[in-house]
Amino acid sequence: MDNKSLVLMAAKACDEKKARDIKLIKIDKVSFISEWILIAEGLSDVQVRSITNSVEGELREKAKVEPIRKEGVSEAKWALLDYGDLIVNIFQPEIRKYYDLESFWSNGDKLIFP
Repeated sequence: MDNKSLVLMAAKACDEKKARDIKLIKIDKVSFISEWILIAEGLSDVQVRSITNSVEGELREKAKVEPIRKEGVSEAKWALLDYGDLIVNIFQPEIRKYYDLESFWSNGDKLIFP
């Protein structure tokens, strides 16, 4: 499975749990840390956990991949799933606004998720 398919699969898993404002940014030309960054928003601890679990379950089941590293899932203010070529960030609104990763990665290529 190619990485674009993987990021779209993760975005769909976010969307199924009603994540808001899903952004897909290809950063391989501006950074070596990953190929894709996915940024999405959940409105509560419970929703952030639900979105994170949905992404992890979907990628495990359909793509047969596990995250290399997970951060913040228990606190659920900002959860991160690192798959190497894809980094998934699920924020609560105030934390997303504070870190403003979209601006930080603004020189990456955006992929519109319907």
